[in-house]
Amino acid sequence: MFTGIIEELGIIKSISMKGSSGQISIRAKKILEGTKIGDSIAVNGICLTVTSLQRDGFIADIMAETVRRSSLSQSSNGEMVNLERAMAVDGRFGGHIVSGHIDGTGTITSYRKEENAVWVEIGTSREILQLIVEKGSVCIDGISLTVASVSDTDFQVSVIPHTGTETTLLKKKPGNLVNLENDVVGKYVQKLLGLEKKEPAQNSSSGMTMEFLKEYL
Repeated sequence: MFTGIIEELGIIKSISMKGSSGQISIRAKKILEGTKIGDSIAVNGICLTVTSLQRDGFIADIMAETVRRSSLSQSSNGEMVNLERAMAVDGRFGGHIVSGHIDGTGTITSYRKEENAVWVEIGTSREILQLIVEKGSVCIDGISLTVASVSDTDFQVSVIPHTGTETTLLKKKPGNLVNLENDVVGKYVQKLLGLEKKEPAQNSSSGMTMEFLKEYL
């Protein structure tokens, strides 16, 4: 489990692919502290398992499903990535619950400066947008952010200077892909209501309906 609070910016040293799977080597320093082989590290929000440790970084395996769901297929050597170690049991929960399991990608459509903040607009699929709500949480390339607004085709977040400096989000350009992870609470609610395939709530095999929720919650 992660929090979406980025600890370090790493650099992709190499990506070696065989078919749709392979390995990624990342240069890092801070996140190596206390890290062991088998530990999880979120790379641009993707939960990867450390398979080898080096003096200046680590290596992780990449599954075909990870490539299909994320922006890794468009990543290249020398690219900066957001890094976060799995949350320590005694750590502060500064962001929100992040699993590191990417739901899909979005495309940055625009940046807009407003005083000390930058508004970032991201277009994505209807399936992802239906789980994004105004003032709710969303994870963008591993960064825990609050949704400022949402429409039928895109959503916006407002990025403070610290987040802009410590992450890759404002270093990207319109047209670049970002990894998106919806709030896990919304996913469970969607499943309980039988809406994951846009089915009417009353047809849910779980027996959980909107009428039930109105009466008992």
